[in-house]
Amino acid sequence: MQVALKIWRYDGETGERRLQDYELDAPEWATLLDVLDLIKDQVDGSLAYRKSCRMMICGSCGMRMDGAAVLACKMRMAEVVDAGRVPVISPMGNLPVVKDLVVDMEPFWAKMRAMQPWLRPGYNEADEEREFLVSQEQMNVIHKEALCINCGCCVSECNSMESDPDFLGPAALAKGMRFVGDARDAATVERLEAYNSEHGIWDCTRCYFCQERCPKGVDPRDAIAKLGAESIRHGVDRDMGAKHAKWFVQSAKTTGWLREEELIPKTQGWVSTVKQVQFAMSLMRKGKARPLPIPHVAEGVEEARALYDLVKEQGRDGALGIVQGEHALARIEFTEEGGARRAAPEIEPGVEPPPAEG
Repeated sequence: MQVALKIWRYDGETGERRLQDYELDAPEWATLLDVLDLIKDQVDGSLAYRKSCRMMICGSCGMRMDGAAVLACKMRMAEVVDAGRVPVISPMGNLPVVKDLVVDMEPFWAKMRAMQPWLRPGYNEADEEREFLVSQEQMNVIHKEALCINCGCCVSECNSMESDPDFLGPAALAKGMRFVGDARDAATVERLEAYNSEHGIWDCTRCYFCQERCPKGVDPRDAIAKLGAESIRHGVDRDMGAKHAKWFVQSAKTTGWLREEELIPKTQGWVSTVKQVQFAMSLMRKGKARPLPIPHVAEGVEEARALYDLVKEQGRDGALGIVQGEHALARIEFTEEGGARRAAPEIEPGVEPPPAEG
């Protein structure tokens, strides 16, 4: 097939940047990485990019195609060619560019190191008489977070990092949840205190771009939500984001609504409320708040209250409640007919799935 693409070329020494066109023949099975290899071998040996495993395991070949982060070894070019597209290939975002498609990963690794990404068990030495065993059920809590290959695709698309480069970021925080959720780790509160820094958990804007671009299904935004839930469960809730989250739950439980007119008094106090009178007036004009905060109970609020009580009874406070939701979503299979869906059997790691019906 005939493949055409445009690549942003960058000279790290001069700072020169230009968009260069390429066109060449490639096999129908070729990925973006295969095409880059062909360009480097046959057309332009000066092109710089990273690669290693070629099997979506190492995470080396992260870059942008048409402004969205991808793994070059995962991106099949046949569909792009069939659609008549000429994609623009550029380096990942939110990281300094070294040359062409190569970015400096040191800021990425610095934030990873800030997570202290190693186990801190509550024992010094294992008992010689036995092993320390962890059940599959306990490890399932961090199954998604453990899938991360450190490719940086989520960091590339993070809106919060674009506005605040000091934000710890989706990859680092997902790695943090990997250890906060590990049953063997004994530094949960200490970790959460660190992750609740000024540029930590609550700096996330919840845009979900990290979730959309992650090539391995880690779902970093979900991991950040779990860290927030665990922070509140352990009483690490001084941040304004944590106070907002707690009020959202209280408001939904009591009346079934999010009562905006009470948000600032309940989370920031009356002094801040007085300072925000102008903002409150704008909310009232747009129907987002009422002059008198008279609680209005939603129809069927008993269901919300029952759900809250059930979670408490089951001991699924904090991250476990989110994990339960993830497992439920994972069992839903969408069919091709009209968006219908049916419950799929639960699959446990290491267990042979039951045969399909029919």
